[in-house]
Amino acid sequence: MENREEFGRLATELFRDVQQGFIIWQLVVVVLALAMAWQVSRLLRARISRAAPGESAPISFGMDGLSREVFPLTALVVLAVGRAILGHFQSVHLLDVAIPLMVALAIVRAVVYVLRRTFNPGGMLRTWEVAISWLVWGGLAMHLTGLAPAVLEFLDETALKIGGQRISLSMVLTALLTVMVALFVALWFGRILEGRIMSMNHVELNLRVVFTKILRSILVVIAVLVALPIVGIDITVLSVFGGALGVGIGLGLQRVAANYISGITILLDRSVSLGDVVTVDGFHGEVTRLTSRCIIVRGTDGTNAIIPNETLITSKVINHSYFRGRALLKLPVQVAHGTDLEKALRLLVEVAAAHPDVLKDPAPASSINAFADSGVNLELLAWSENALQKLSIQTALNLAIYRAFAANGVAMPFPQREVRIVGPASPPPVESGRSTSN
Repeated sequence: MENREEFGRLATELFRDVQQGFIIWQLVVVVLALAMAWQVSRLLRARISRAAPGESAPISFGMDGLSREVFPLTALVVLAVGRAILGHFQSVHLLDVAIPLMVALAIVRAVVYVLRRTFNPGGMLRTWEVAISWLVWGGLAMHLTGLAPAVLEFLDETALKIGGQRISLSMVLTALLTVMVALFVALWFGRILEGRIMSMNHVELNLRVVFTKILRSILVVIAVLVALPIVGIDITVLSVFGGALGVGIGLGLQRVAANYISGITILLDRSVSLGDVVTVDGFHGEVTRLTSRCIIVRGTDGTNAIIPNETLITSKVINHSYFRGRALLKLPVQVAHGTDLEKALRLLVEVAAAHPDVLKDPAPASSINAFADSGVNLELLAWSENALQKLSIQTALNLAIYRAFAANGVAMPFPQREVRIVGPASPPPVESGRSTSN
């Protein structure tokens, strides 16, 4: 009943302001606040668009966040000043409603921006944004209608006793909210530090990935340890939880733990890195992502394979880019007997050196492998950093070798066999003579 009376009183006061003409000056303040907020926001966005592209990540983050908050904050300042001035001459019930609305808008924009900077785009991010927006606007609605005290009282009275401690619904919701806020802050701070660490080009990529994963885990643990005492939960209860978690890992989560530890091992021993071309379980492709549980390998046909980290530890893995990220190209060639071999070897090296994807250091080399029946076996050895295009590079080199040999009179033999057909053995000659009879 009191809530209905509070809401009715607010509506009555707004209607009375309309009748007495007080609403006009309040509308002027609201329009002026919105116009000034729009102008300031437009000027700030123009300043950001003209900013130098070399600005650091924290400065860029701060400017982008300020551009989202400048509209509600500017409007809030103008509304507060207008309310303070008009309050000396008339009632300002419309401004009393407009100010909480701008506060809620500023909170929603800030939280949504932090979420987008913390998490990757996806369905869960959109769900969190909608949930938090509804939570903020719902709290504002309860505040304006006077329902907030009744809801808080209901949450505090709904409780149960566990042992000697009384746990209310408001205490549970406060604990969840506190832990969520602490986790969001920790993940947001970790995302900023991750950007700084990944920009350190003088540190090897695998070590940067390891540092970011360990740093995020430490920040999450610190956030939980800080949030639980704030809501009155003794952190010594985590010892029981830690024992239960250990049993769970030993029984049902051993594969997850094995993949996690295998991922850390792979990153530390640097056997597989981002951008490497690998062959695992018959799948060939480029490593595009390293996670705590698996690696993502993109094949030459565009398909992606999700391979658990444990597979890389326990099975055979062919890393075509393990040697300084390079791939070795071996091209066997056969020339006819009687060919100028020095000329043929020189042509092979010249063809490889002319290709843009073949490295100059180490330089390509050619060799004589064997004197076969149909010709002389030669081989061209060359290195390339574009290991994912190994087949196309080999095709281009073979085509160039064929053209170079044809233009310089180097013959490429084909198998030759001399076949002799031997007829059946002739019967022994019959001796001719005169037969005698007894």
